[in-house]
Amino acid sequence: MSGAQHPRLILHQFLSPHECKELEFIHKSCSTVGYRPNVFSTTLTHLIATNSAHLLMPFVPIRERLKEKVEEFFGCEYELFVEFTGLISWTKGASIGWHSDDNRPYLKQRDFAAVCYLNSYNNDFKGGLFHFQDGEPTTVVPLGGDVVIYTADSRNIHSVDEISDGERLTLTLWFSRDSSHDEDAKLINLLSENLLHNNVPYSCLPLPASTNMYWFSLDQASNEQLGFDICWARMHVLGFDMLYSQDKSCHPNKSELLMEPLRLARGDKLFDQEFVNILHALQVVQHYWWRASELQTARVKMESSRVVELTQLQHARISSLKSLFLRDQHLVEKVFSRVTCKSDQQNFDWADFATSISVWEDYVSQLHKEILMSLPDWKALQSIFRISFDAK
Repeated sequence: MSGAQHPRLILHQFLSPHECKELEFIHKSCSTVGYRPNVFSTTLTHLIATNSAHLLMPFVPIRERLKEKVEEFFGCEYELFVEFTGLISWTKGASIGWHSDDNRPYLKQRDFAAVCYLNSYNNDFKGGLFHFQDGEPTTVVPLGGDVVIYTADSRNIHSVDEISDGERLTLTLWFSRDSSHDEDAKLINLLSENLLHNNVPYSCLPLPASTNMYWFSLDQASNEQLGFDICWARMHVLGFDMLYSQDKSCHPNKSELLMEPLRLARGDKLFDQEFVNILHALQVVQHYWWRASELQTARVKMESSRVVELTQLQHARISSLKSLFLRDQHLVEKVFSRVTCKSDQQNFDWADFATSISVWEDYVSQLHKEILMSLPDWKALQSIFRISFDAK
């Protein structure tokens, strides 16, 4: 806690390890290229637009608890609206100089900020320390579960050191006293359009956005010649390759390819189950990595025929696809260094992975049910809040 001149609050272990890991899973399976170099972001509007609206549910109790803390600390009970909620990750080379969060005219509506750290300095990334220009504490060391709350004005000018290794993950919220900037009303309108009027099969399966939202390049002017697709890159650093049933390496439209069904390979093995698109496969893979330690006890017997040897032709197709979506593999390794431990890679088991698919399906189905049950009350009050389903 700081003085009146520089009002700020540090909350230790505000988020549980489970909450941090769940938000990390959402970000790493849904993120797009961010608002500054070497930054990736996941907004709630993007989740809705990509048919993953159910993934809003883990945010709901956290947003509510944070809003209450901010109102309590700054003495503005029932005055605040959530203006923005987003998951943001900073990778190697990302940094930010001294600034306040309202230093741009179009952001003047922001009154308070809350930055929730989802992983930890030195364990998961290097660099990325948070500094305040004046007042105490001068430096905040990011630790998973901790939250920094401060006024989004010149009293709390701050900076972030350059990331030198790994990926620094945060949940960031801004709050406003101006009801016209209430994020809830906008989200509820989008949810109403997408959930109530879009009755299509496989409603819990994600739909990728256009490829330019996933294409990362150090030189955005030449993004087609250099760089990589971040969905493919996240799969690559976890040891997975993607394979279409037919050779698609000469396909002229990458955005259309993101929508194509595909299978996953690893080393010389092919998992013989088709995923509807790259985001479907990525969500299953990231969910597996989140819940891997729990899956051995729930393992189901897997048919041996589900894992087959890759042929030379299939290996060649995988190489062609890598040259299309991972044009600069050295850059992939540089940006997503320290993403996962090699010991985790060595402990991978296809039987556990097969089990994780049904676990993921149960997980998204439950979230989908909860958001459908919540939406009528949210619409009535024009506010997103926790609802006790046991009482219904």
